Formats: sequence, C-alpha cells, structure tokens
Amino acid sequence: MAVRGKLEVEVDLKSSADQFYGFFRNTPHHLPNACTDVHAGEIHEGEWHSEGSIRKWTFSVEGKKETFKEKIQFDDQNKIVAHVGIEGELFNFYKSYKAILQAVHKDGGPDVVKVIIEYEKLNESMPHPVNYLDVMVNMTKDIDAHLVKA
Repeated sequence: MAVRGKLEVEVDLKSSADQFYGFFRNTPHHLPNACTDVHAGEIHEGEWHSEGSIRKWTFSVEGKKETFKEKIQFDDQNKIVAHVGIEGELFNFYKSYKAILQAVHKDGGPDVVKVIIEYEKLNESMPHPVNYLDVMVNMTKDIDAHLVKA
C-alpha cells in the first residue's frame, strides 16, 4: 500500500520574495557558498538556470554527507522552484520525493518561503522526511542571510 505525504512550513524572510526566488532562478550555482549544509553542486544536463536541467548536489543531513540528483522546475509567475528527485540516498526510504520552495510576498509583513516536501514512502515503516525538511529550512535561512549581506 502506498504511503504518500506532504510536509509544509513557512520561513519568514529578511530579504524579499523576489530576491529569494531570483537566487534560485539566476545563481543556483552559488548555493554551496551560501549554505552551510550544501557542499557542492554539479550540472549534468542543461544550464544552471534552465527549466528541466539536471543537477547533482552534495549536502549534509544529520551530520552525514549525501547526494541528491534532481530535475529542476520553475514557475516564474508564482515564484516556485521544484526540485524533483531522480536519485540519491533518500531513495532508500522514498519512492518519490519533491522539494518545493515558494517565495511569497506578504503585504504588511515579512515575505515568506513556503518549504514543502511531497513524498511517497517505500513502505509504511519508513520515516517521514522531517530530517530533509530541516535541511531545506536551514538552507532557506542561510540563503536569506546571504542575500541580506549582499
């Protein structure tokens, strides 16, 4: 029986939704410079900023290095970046994995990033990907701090 799930949190920004989305749209290769948990990135197909490009990242989760190969999707109108998993250690637990970052402008308050993980477990005994959500939240905070310093 398939066990699908969705985890979602919002992270307040000190930068703007436009700046945050622009980072992923225009300069994603700077991710290892901006984030403490991201160690390296490689482009496998396409260009860094192009829809459908294939990228491979090395990052730390709970102190352990892992890799994540993804196909990137953009929705410029809604400021959404979707990282669709293709391969990596997390597929020891999940049949499918998609990490979504949506930068949202909020009138009268700080802009936010919605961090969303959609997944399907290999079986019911597998954990929910809370540890990967934590990595995405920390990455969001690191990018925000990087943008504020720039």
